[in-house]
Amino acid sequence: MNRRIIALAGVATIFALGGALAQKVTIMVGGIEKIIYLPAMLTERLGYFKEQGLDVTLITEPAGVDAENEMLAGKVDGVVGFYDHTIDLQAKGKALMSVVQFSRAPGEVVLVDSRKADQIKSAADFKGKTMGVTGLGSSTNFLMQFLAVRNGVPVAQTTSLAVGAGNTFIAAMKQGQIDVGMTTEPTVSRMLKTGDAKILIDLRTEEGAVKALGGTYPAACLYMMTDYVNKNKETVQKLANALVKTLKYIQTHTAEEIAAQMPKDYLVGDPELYINALKNGKAMFTPDGVMPENGPATVLKVLSTFDKGVMGKTIDLSKTYTTEFVKAAK
Repeated sequence: MNRRIIALAGVATIFALGGALAQKVTIMVGGIEKIIYLPAMLTERLGYFKEQGLDVTLITEPAGVDAENEMLAGKVDGVVGFYDHTIDLQAKGKALMSVVQFSRAPGEVVLVDSRKADQIKSAADFKGKTMGVTGLGSSTNFLMQFLAVRNGVPVAQTTSLAVGAGNTFIAAMKQGQIDVGMTTEPTVSRMLKTGDAKILIDLRTEEGAVKALGGTYPAACLYMMTDYVNKNKETVQKLANALVKTLKYIQTHTAEEIAAQMPKDYLVGDPELYINALKNGKAMFTPDGVMPENGPATVLKVLSTFDKGVMGKTIDLSKTYTTEFVKAAK
């Protein structure tokens, strides 16, 4: 006879069905269809979570800052979002850590409205402009503010407008609500194809990140509350096993092969565009989930430039990430 055993650990639940154990984990993704967060859904599609005995539920939330808040409220076990939130929140007394590092570059692109491209030629021209970001307090908000400050434009002389991602970002730029904005693939390729926008700053590669941000910039990752990690090491190890296997899959398969695994609606009705977008961004992913050695220092330097919550605070970077699980991944 089948047995159903429930043991609560945060949001996690263990089910026993016919003797087979499956650890239930809920993960919120800051825009699940974005290519920067592709490893989450790809792992699910390849069956790697189930292979580890995990029952993973992926929930999407357009802005990473909102996903972060859901985890802080105890509604989800982990977040696929940007590493910078672990630093920002440590400054606010919260302990989180990246357990699997997906990328070594933001994978973001600053687009400028084609109608204003002759007026806005660099971040030095952000003064008095409205900058589109996924959400206020989001990683795109952090990066846009840094780019402005680094190029001599105080944050107070710009306006940040939360416009989400995908169709809402596209609509905001087409309707003239934003002059420039930061977004990801495949939205970038969609806007370039229609001619509604032009690339101003490209952060899809490690080289692009070093040029614009001053160093390697680890971004997309799976981060979790430190307390959860310490209490659920077996579960976290299984998540790392599955995600590292996916990162290796990405390194050893073509963009066409990867796209074939994704849900059809992710291809936004244009498989060729999606494949090309993936080709443009594939290099950002780490091959093994390990945090780039000098990456955390770059992120801290960026946040310390403009984030009043981080300025002057003592941040222990060693507590914002761990390589324990990815190095032990099977």
